[in-house]
Amino acid sequence: MDRIVKLCYLVIFLISSIPMAQAQDVVVEGYFLQDSAKLGERVGYVLKSRYPSDLPVIFPDSTYDFGNFEYLDKQIFSSYSEDSISLDSAVYWISNFSLDSVQAFRMPVYEVLNYDSISHFPPAANLALTLTIDEIPEELAFEENNSYLNIPQAFNYPYLIIGVSILVILLVLAFVIFGKGVFNRWKAYRERKKWRKFISNWDNSMNDLVQQPDIKKADELLGLWKNYLENLTGLPYKEWTSTEISIHLNKPEIIKDFRKIELIIYANRVDDNIREACDNLLKISEGLLEEKIEKIYNHD
Repeated sequence: MDRIVKLCYLVIFLISSIPMAQAQDVVVEGYFLQDSAKLGERVGYVLKSRYPSDLPVIFPDSTYDFGNFEYLDKQIFSSYSEDSISLDSAVYWISNFSLDSVQAFRMPVYEVLNYDSISHFPPAANLALTLTIDEIPEELAFEENNSYLNIPQAFNYPYLIIGVSILVILLVLAFVIFGKGVFNRWKAYRERKKWRKFISNWDNSMNDLVQQPDIKKADELLGLWKNYLENLTGLPYKEWTSTEISIHLNKPEIIKDFRKIELIIYANRVDDNIREACDNLLKISEGLLEEKIEKIYNHD
């Protein structure tokens, strides 16, 4: 009987120790550099992670949803490793625009798997709101003022109403006669203007990545590409995986181009054909732009 009881205790101990051992793989700590802040004040949030050196762990970037906080900047510190354990840390500079007296906030770190990731969250950190406006007194003190106040002459509103009405009628007639063509040209002009801005940012980001490849530059380049396609098409490219994007575009070959860039992010390795992969992604975005402009002129 005693052996059975001891065996039961041993099984219970082993079962309870399994999640504890797994939870110790990645340890995350997050806290604010100050206890309180004014509305819109720049505040530092420290995010630390301790994990086995062979685990691929990454920190969130500027595309993370900060909730009631506004992202301002990010300060990254070099990783420190000892006895097969690595320590990473970063400071996120954010501003609070919520009127709640206390804001609870936390950010995860991501353990990257083959086609997915695991989010590891620290306990929530609290930030109190510091109010700067004095309270209104219960009894208001009024000051007497009997000095002369010059009142300007009344404006002739009937003439203003007639002029505005004529202008509105002319605008409506112009829109009925020429509006659709002008509106389509204006929409196409806006898309080309966005494209020129995207091309400028893309060239700078791609040249930086090709000359000095690193994780941050590769992640920024992919984020720039997905953000442009999301604004161009209205589809959630930033939430889709590489496989989902290739299926939607019906271009299975694009996965190879994604892998060459993601190889830098997840394995810190550089493919010799990284520029070719970037050019292929740019051609796809240019093709989607031309399709949208053609639909604009064809009234699709």
